Amino acid sequence: MANFFPFARYISVVGVNSSLMVFVGLFLPRSTTLLEISDSLASPAQTSRDRPQHSFLEPLTRSPVSTLTYISLGVIVLQAWWSGWVRYWWIDYSLRGTRDDKKMQKRDLERKKLGQLGRAWLFSLAASAVLHAILVILGAPLTSHVPQTYLLALILAVLTVFPPAYTIGIPSFSSNTESLLVRLTWTRLFAEFQVRSPIERAIVYPAVGTLLGSWLGAIPIALDWDRPWQSWPLTPTYGALIGYIISSMAALTVSGIEALAQEHLHSLRDNQQS
Repeated sequence: MANFFPFARYISVVGVNSSLMVFVGLFLPRSTTLLEISDSLASPAQTSRDRPQHSFLEPLTRSPVSTLTYISLGVIVLQAWWSGWVRYWWIDYSLRGTRDDKKMQKRDLERKKLGQLGRAWLFSLAASAVLHAILVILGAPLTSHVPQTYLLALILAVLTVFPPAYTIGIPSFSSNTESLLVRLTWTRLFAEFQVRSPIERAIVYPAVGTLLGSWLGAIPIALDWDRPWQSWPLTPTYGALIGYIISSMAALTVSGIEALAQEHLHSLRDNQQS
């Protein structure tokens, strides 16, 4: 089944998604539409504005709330598009039986598409609340900078939780077979980190890279440089985006190498048999 995966399409989709993610992080927040609203929500600046910074950074650091709002909106759109592709590949990869059986299964899954999409978004919103609490436990301000902290939690939830929730399904404690399989798949992927296909790798690697990048991105905030770009939570947000892009490329690279290795092994077997 590994040879089924459409690597040509996968490469193009990952390339477009990563490129647009760069645009979302660096250029989309440069719009001034939300500046007045975000300025009214923003807490007093933690950093002095008399420190020189590159002019390119000024629109990004002027209002963290505005910047994170634009990033969250862009990430929501991109992940909805990306997760649609991943779910499409997952369905084709997972179907079993004859050709007619596969058509019936696919038709049944397509009828459930809108319902699963809505549940995935609700699950992601619930996960954002949990991530907000985790961020506070890890040191984020409790009573101040609440919009900034929640927007970071929302971005993390959309990047990490929405794709598997929409593709695999939402884990639950129901005792039916489908719920058990979904729960076991989540456990295998995100607790045991056992990846069995390029599609699973495309889900797990970006999720892990996002969280790791955000965690590493918090390190510059503790440095006593007093720069505008150190305002909470700009560096964890951009760390998450960078981690997502790098890990997406890593998933693509590993899957490509595995595909080439399998093709090489098949060619060797064919030569030996002939």
